Amino acid sequence: MKIRLLSIPVANQDKALRFYTGKLGFILKKDIPLGEARWLTVVSPEDPEGPELLLEPNAEYPAMKALKESLVRDGIPVAAFAVDNVHEEFSRLKDKGVNFTLEPTDFGTAIVAIFDDTCGNLIQIYQEKTL
Repeated sequence: MKIRLLSIPVANQDKALRFYTGKLGFILKKDIPLGEARWLTVVSPEDPEGPELLLEPNAEYPAMKALKESLVRDGIPVAAFAVDNVHEEFSRLKDKGVNFTLEPTDFGTAIVAIFDDTCGNLIQIYQEKTL
């Protein structure tokens, strides 16, 4: 069993694509029209054949909207991305205008930071520590 796809709920796929490619540096993998929406995925440039992130246009469904609002209110990220160095990635993203809700914080086994993806989601970046 492998993880191949992770879905991020977004209201506006174009806005999400601009953020995830322009700010975070992911690359477009698939853009397939599906009526009013698209099957729109991005991948890490470090692993272009790896897991895809689906920018899924379901953020306005009542249940998803309530879930997203609850997660943000409670400060809970909807996804987590591994990075080699949280402090460097934090600085790089801050320089690109990304808004962080949690600056790099040591949690014992990992250093974590959390940012707002401008699409109604909190996203965590983390660096595992060698013990």
